[in-house]
Amino acid sequence: MGARVAAANAAAEQKLRLQSQQILLQQQQLLLLQQQQQQQHQTQHQQQQQQQSQPLQQPQAQHASKHQPHSSSKAGRPKPPHSGRHSKGGQDSVRGHGEADQASSWSSSHGSPPNGPHRHYHKEDESDADAHPNEGGHGQRSALLEDFRNNKSNKKYELKDIAGSVVEFSSDQHGSRFIQQKLETASDEEKQMVFEEIMPHALQLMTDVFGNYVIQKFFEHGQQDQKTALAKQMEGHVLSLALQMYGCRVVQKGLEHVHTEQQAVLVKELDENVLRCVKDQNGNHVIQKAIECVPAEHIQFIINSFTGQVFSLATHPYGCRVIQRMFEHCADTKTPLMDELHKYIPNLVQDQYGNYVIQHILERGKPSEKALVVSKIFGQVLQLSKHKFASNVVEKCVAYGSKSDRQKLIEEVITTKPDGTSPLVLMMKDQFANYVVQKMLDVVDGPQRDVLVTKIKPHLPSLKKYTYGKHLISSMGLFFFFFFLHLFSDVKKKKKKKKKGNGSSTNLFLFSFFFF
Repeated sequence: MGARVAAANAAAEQKLRLQSQQILLQQQQLLLLQQQQQQQHQTQHQQQQQQQSQPLQQPQAQHASKHQPHSSSKAGRPKPPHSGRHSKGGQDSVRGHGEADQASSWSSSHGSPPNGPHRHYHKEDESDADAHPNEGGHGQRSALLEDFRNNKSNKKYELKDIAGSVVEFSSDQHGSRFIQQKLETASDEEKQMVFEEIMPHALQLMTDVFGNYVIQKFFEHGQQDQKTALAKQMEGHVLSLALQMYGCRVVQKGLEHVHTEQQAVLVKELDENVLRCVKDQNGNHVIQKAIECVPAEHIQFIINSFTGQVFSLATHPYGCRVIQRMFEHCADTKTPLMDELHKYIPNLVQDQYGNYVIQHILERGKPSEKALVVSKIFGQVLQLSKHKFASNVVEKCVAYGSKSDRQKLIEEVITTKPDGTSPLVLMMKDQFANYVVQKMLDVVDGPQRDVLVTKIKPHLPSLKKYTYGKHLISSMGLFFFFFFLHLFSDVKKKKKKKKKGNGSSTNLFLFSFFFF
């Protein structure tokens, strides 16, 4: 009899070892897949950062499109739109945060999404060259430009070599790049030669697919009197330039590099047309730049035009970016608009663009402003956490709310409802809400985290059925807890087929073997 028991124990041990090896192998494969996905995401993120940090000297066909998020690349959660975000973030994830990188290209930040710096200048892409095979429709090239483009003799060209043809070169894809590069290191005499040729054609070049970059480069590297003269050429045309794909970039660059008095003159031309610009795919970038660069006393008319329009702008793909910039740079004058915004928080948190504005307040607002947003979330944590866009806001409440507010949010989640349902369990199994639970685990510590983990552990076996539940288990670092729980549940079932004493000794043996 003893031999049979020993043989049975040995067989059970062998079977459990095989099961454990299989589970460990599956876990290793899962971890490897997660690492590959993380590396892929990091590579994409680095490429995006490099693109945004490069000198933006060439055009892109569109200013706007979607997520800072800024934010995460979680499945099903959208990324931020250009200088704003449509999905969760800023952009950033297929969950809804408004191009509010939306970034500023939805980011400044991103922004970033909504969150983060917004990209207002764009490098030239192939669509520009394809759309203008004859270099913007400027006709047949001169012999000099043709020789320059072919350069069969490998001649090293200098700016003096194109004297008399600067405008033609500025309107050519390769010629424009040549001038831009040379202006960065040109002498004052060379700059003056180029400047004198482009001045009579400055307005034309400002809206040219390639010429606009030469004008921008002059604002960066020209003499101050040259910058002033170029800005003078824009006077009377600021609105039309702001609404034009290439002209809007020149206006932005001009606002960055001219004196305050001239800034005020230029932006004043947008009075009576602020909302038109805000809702335009090109003009919104000019309004953002004015808010960033021009002193508040000279753009009060912009702020005044937002009164009574906050909800409309916050839920607009371009307007949400502008509202975020205003909250960033106009702290002394934003209070009336913030008061107006507070009335619409419940609607904005669930809007594909408005959620970025609320996230921005949670990230950068005053403690009192953050507390007001969090107060609107209380009592609706489960409902909002399961919402594609609002779940981003709940995450930010957890991350940026006060310690006491965070405690209240967690208490609401871990408290069982009168009907016996657990908000925490429902959230752990939801495609969006599970990220909120993960965020709670990320930011809380001490007793708060202990309570949360204690509430989660009993539900780990059921989480294995859900993809999102598995993500949560992995993020908690509780795989081995789950493994032992699964292992001993199988042993418990087999106990009924064995004698009580032998079964107990087998359990004890296995626990000692695997745990120690």
